[in-house]
Parts: sequence; C-alpha cells; structure tokens
Amino acid sequence: MSDGIATAIPGGVRIPILVQPRASRLRFGPVHGDRIKVAIFSPPVAGAANQAVVDLLAKTLGVARSQVRITAGHTSRRKTVEVEGVGVEAVLESVR
Repeated sequence: MSDGIATAIPGGVRIPILVQPRASRLRFGPVHGDRIKVAIFSPPVAGAANQAVVDLLAKTLGVARSQVRITAGHTSRRKTVEVEGVGVEAVLESVR
C-alpha cells in the first residue's frame, strides 16, 4: 500500500524524506514535493544529522531508535528511511 509519500513494506513503512539541518525547531512535516520534510537542529557533520533524523522519527512515530533505519542518502539531504512496526496511516497522522 502506498499513499504517494509513504509506502508499506513487510513489517513497516518506507518514507522518503528531505532533511533541513540547522533548523530553528524540530519538525516532522509538512510534505515537500514527493518527500516529507524533516527539520533538525544538528549540522550535517560526522553523522550528527543522520542520528538526529533517527531520533526524531523514533520519537514522533513512537518506536525504538533501533526500528528506524536510513536505507539511502546517508550523505544527502534527500534520504529514504524504513521504520519497523508502524503503518502508512501512522506516518500520515504524524505529518504536521
């Protein structure tokens, strides 16, 4: 199942995101083109931004950090993230 933004995968969901590092506030959403915008405080240095993305998604979606995995775009603002234990509906409800 897919809503155009998030896609259901076995055991979870795949989410394309656009990261905004050094933001003034943490935020999951809104939808920006074909991705969900994720604003974080951390700079894109030494993996700090990737860890901040994992932390924010885990907290927002109510799962453990170990259930959130960046699968593509480790050095890019455009990333693909997989989250275990949630569905497309939970992602859509969390987007502000």
